[in-house]
Amino acid sequence: MHKEVSEKPRHAVVAAVQLPDVSDIEFEASLNELRELAKTLGFAIVRSFVQKRTSFDTTAYLGIGKRQEIHDFVNNEVVPAEFEDIDAVSDTPDIDAILVDHEISPSQARNLEIEVGCEVMDRTMVILEIFHRNARSRAARAQVEIARLGYMAPRLREAAKLAGPQGRQRSGAGGRGGGESHTELDRRKLRDRIAELQQEIVAMDVEKKTQRARRQERQGLAGVALVGYTNAGKSTLMRALTGSEVLVANKLFATLDTTVRALHPESVPRVLVSDTVGFIKNLPHGLVASFKSTLDEALDASLLLHVIDASDSGFLRQLEVTDAVLREIGANDVPRIRVFNKIDHVGDSAAQALHTIALQAQYPDCIVMSARRPDEVANLRQAILTFFQQGLIEDEIFLPWSAQQLRGEIYASCQVLEERSDAEGALFRVRGEPATVKSLRERFNQAG
Repeated sequence: MHKEVSEKPRHAVVAAVQLPDVSDIEFEASLNELRELAKTLGFAIVRSFVQKRTSFDTTAYLGIGKRQEIHDFVNNEVVPAEFEDIDAVSDTPDIDAILVDHEISPSQARNLEIEVGCEVMDRTMVILEIFHRNARSRAARAQVEIARLGYMAPRLREAAKLAGPQGRQRSGAGGRGGGESHTELDRRKLRDRIAELQQEIVAMDVEKKTQRARRQERQGLAGVALVGYTNAGKSTLMRALTGSEVLVANKLFATLDTTVRALHPESVPRVLVSDTVGFIKNLPHGLVASFKSTLDEALDASLLLHVIDASDSGFLRQLEVTDAVLREIGANDVPRIRVFNKIDHVGDSAAQALHTIALQAQYPDCIVMSARRPDEVANLRQAILTFFQQGLIEDEIFLPWSAQQLRGEIYASCQVLEERSDAEGALFRVRGEPATVKSLRERFNQAG
């Protein structure tokens, strides 16, 4: 008989220092984002510890008083009347980790862990762990591993200090001489593994480019890439535009691998839509670099749909984060349409109308919509087609009756505006790409 084993809930506290140049709004937005990241990782946040300082404590990030306060809480020496998290258990839970809303040095993390008596995960480690769990494709897994190994390398020395004398033992050839410390050996293994993974990624990139080139030749590819802040509703929009089953989850980084589907109903030209990994503020630099290939669809696309959560009061920050990452990967010059999604989450219909007017005044060429409203999805689809049909020409193609088996090719590669027939054959008035129309006419002339 199968026995279900329920996973033990994990609880964490959040800790953050607010520096003088960080506004209250920006600080709270960053904290909320870390809480969402924690939720994706399976943590229930029990409490937040924050303090204002002119700089981070060089020893252990937080000031000594705040570290003592966290120590007392983690070790049940102070029991609060209630917890912040509504899902928290009624009794004081065991705290499994402290999540720090900055990237901190290995020594700061080690000292904080010793003083508080609990595992410490900084913001970068939280994100890396999420990426590690959610990567599915071979390329994404390799990129995540490189980023994790790069993060771990400078932390091995601190881990050795925590491990005690055995972490510093040396081994020489045949048990004689100095040899290398375990830490040095481990670091060399990490460097070798990173080099090996980088070679694999280069090989995979060459293979991907070859496949993409073949696909473009075969399909006359017009590419649209959805980019934007994670949780802006990109996957829901992707599903609405393509009629496909795409994972939709209310979690940051629910998916990391690029998904590609054709615009539905199919159009002329045929448009492929790709969803890309979402951006967040302070995405670790190593991940921006190692995830560049998951954003290749954005670089190769003819049009970007920059999806923004219209219901988020901090949407301006979303814009800045996405623009910054696109600049960093070299996709800043790709034409884009700003799509303010989730307008249905903004109050009643009157509030939605006012918000729409305000957004369109600020961003004249934007589209304000909800991916859950079919008529608004249809409007976006038409805007995409209008963009791709700018370079199309209208022309006439004559197909003799002796070559009617080629009729399907006309409908597959062009938009047929009119079809007339006489004793000699059929005349099609079509709209299509110049090269496609020219190729069809030449082939049909030969067939006739």
